[in-house]
Amino acid sequence: MPSKTAVHTIAGAALASLTLSGCAGDGTAARLPPANFVAHQEGPGEDYIIGPMDELTVFVWRNPELGSKVQVRPDGRITTPLITDMPAVGKTPSMLAQDIQLQLSQYIQDPLVSVIVTRFAGTFSEQIRIVGATGKPASLPYRANMTILDAMIAVGGLSEYASGNRAKLIRYDKATGHQQEFALRLGDLLKKGDSKANVMLMPGDVIIIPESMF
Repeated sequence: MPSKTAVHTIAGAALASLTLSGCAGDGTAARLPPANFVAHQEGPGEDYIIGPMDELTVFVWRNPELGSKVQVRPDGRITTPLITDMPAVGKTPSMLAQDIQLQLSQYIQDPLVSVIVTRFAGTFSEQIRIVGATGKPASLPYRANMTILDAMIAVGGLSEYASGNRAKLIRYDKATGHQQEFALRLGDLLKKGDSKANVMLMPGDVIIIPESMF
């Protein structure tokens, strides 16, 4: 049977654990570093990943009849002359071009293929989703150097009853496999022009904007 001292020690450890858990789940979200309204130097993003409903132009050098303009189907595949049901979603344009080249090599010698994305939707995992009290909730294709200001302009800003400074950004961390939550100050950004409230976005970010409680 454990001594009174041991019981007190265990109870104290359990209470400390509960206290720490409460602090971690108290609704306080971290802050992201501010982004400039105008970037001093824009840089390229990661390779673009083709998504459902993207529109593509497939060009086959010296064989224009084998090229085509196609839209990626909801099932993630495309069909071009001589090729049916080629998976496209999740590939970069250069990867898809290589796969098409491999298929066409059965019919012509040394095909040279280029794939150009002419209309962008992106994969669902890379779209910026904005929900809640905004002008028009939407999913936006992510682009390099995109900020929260760019996203809010695209959806028409905050609604009349939005509580912009209680907004949150949810971000999936691929390295850890966990979601992270960050506080946003959209009211200060959009109504007061506070440049420190502008932050950089990452592919897959979700912005949640609650309504004011009064």
